[in-house]
Amino acid sequence: MGIAIKTADQKAAAAVAFRQRAEAVAIVAKQYAGEVDRDARFPHEALQALKEARLLGMQVAVDLGGDGAGLSDIAEVCTMLGQDCASTAMIFAMHQIKTSSLVSHGCDSKWHRGFMQAICEQQLLLASATTEGGVGGDMRSSICAIEPEGDMFRLHKEANVISYGSVADAILITARRNAEASSSDQVMAVVLKGQYNLQKKLAWDTLGMRGTCSEGFKFDSLAPREQILDKPFAEIAGQSMLATAHILWGSVWFGIASDAIARARMYIRNEARKNPGTIPNGAVRLTQAVASLQRMKADILDGLRRFETAKENDEELSSVSFAIAMNNLKVNCSTAAADIVREAMLVTGINGYRNDSPYSVSRHMRDAMSAALMVNNDRIVGNVSKLMLIGRNETSLFN
Repeated sequence: MGIAIKTADQKAAAAVAFRQRAEAVAIVAKQYAGEVDRDARFPHEALQALKEARLLGMQVAVDLGGDGAGLSDIAEVCTMLGQDCASTAMIFAMHQIKTSSLVSHGCDSKWHRGFMQAICEQQLLLASATTEGGVGGDMRSSICAIEPEGDMFRLHKEANVISYGSVADAILITARRNAEASSSDQVMAVVLKGQYNLQKKLAWDTLGMRGTCSEGFKFDSLAPREQILDKPFAEIAGQSMLATAHILWGSVWFGIASDAIARARMYIRNEARKNPGTIPNGAVRLTQAVASLQRMKADILDGLRRFETAKENDEELSSVSFAIAMNNLKVNCSTAAADIVREAMLVTGINGYRNDSPYSVSRHMRDAMSAALMVNNDRIVGNVSKLMLIGRNETSLFN
């Protein structure tokens, strides 16, 4: 498959176009964000706006009906949406993470190429079922297994989290390759709505990210075997999913933190107008919080750079140092987001604490608190500490 190389001017023009399309979605997302949060309901209006802006297929190759968007374009949309409705932003990010698995590993399959065309034509929403009850939240371990039946397969999974599963048009699900396979010998399959049945087991009444509707289900399906991706899930996770997830999640969290800082800045400016010639209480803390936001941005941009470089070198993409960098990106960004929002609340004081104030960062704080739990930071740090024993030391700014 030929890949069209875009010039710098073409990339810049495409980025502007994506921003314009995303701005229309952000307006809708902002309008309903409070209601989505209050009622813990799915942001149907924002999803419809995403479909009308034709952003669900933006990552898919042009010859399959998409825009061929790069990860930086998608990350920017995540940040824009994160400033207005974190749940909408996270749903969009999770959809794009699943799409990345298809774009990176499904182009040699006729069925998966056809499915990517359908994503673009019908603006299908993809969900993920990569976690399972009984494995302690470890995505790289499965109890359930593929059960072949001729040209079909059955799959039964106790999925303790399928974000927006009842709304999705398809679910990308992991399982052991077969009943004899080890827990880490996994595959990923695309299962379409109508090929599976969901029986709700766990509700979603949470502190934040309430609109993602990340309920738990018993998943039962019967689908054609051609819908199973050829590559082992270990390769899919390591070569595309890990980095894409941590970059896009970080971009959502950056959007949350950025809007919290914007509200704190607005508060300080208004205080300064009331008392000309004086520096308001909180101005120094705001300066420090802005510096933290800038460091968070630099971490995400470095992650994007490292991933784009690594994609040109399979050895680097599978290296210990790259895995450490991507895992540290997630830990750093998730920690920074909550810290920055907390600083914004200290700047704004009771006005930021209130729910009925234009300076309120209450929802920002609750949404940001989820960041450290989306693959628990303690689990990630534990895994990284093992990699440290075999990883190489960073000795260059550019390599």
